[in-house]
Amino acid sequence: MTQEVLTVRDLARRSQAAVSAKDRATWLGLFAPDAVVEDPIGPSPLDPDGAGHRGATAVAAFYDNVIGQAERISFEIERSYLCGDEVADVGAIRTTLPGGFTVVVHGVFTYRGDGAGKLAALRAFWEFDSAAVLDEGSVDSGLAVE
Repeated sequence: MTQEVLTVRDLARRSQAAVSAKDRATWLGLFAPDAVVEDPIGPSPLDPDGAGHRGATAVAAFYDNVIGQAERISFEIERSYLCGDEVADVGAIRTTLPGGFTVVVHGVFTYRGDGAGKLAALRAFWEFDSAAVLDEGSVDSGLAVE
């Protein structure tokens, strides 16, 4: 039996699918025990000290406190660049919050593999203050704020 060889792009797509499906166990299972999630990178209300969420317990807490609070999350990847054990996805993430508001962030989302089939890092380059908040029924123009 041949073992499937996954690229880090494959892991990124599995991560995105697990988030969209609200599949906590699958999402957490993609990460190495010492992985880091920085979403967004640097200080923000999601990570006040800007150090990232490091290790299995912190990554699980990030899921519970951020991803798990959303009603729906979808990914719109416009371009993807696979280089060695890393991939950079360019696009947008749409998060529908309780109450029907949707937050749209445009950015670059990077994933780094650990060489053993797990994610070592997920880093999201987006500006918290530039996130678009849409009322129910609004449409995002798709234009990034600079």
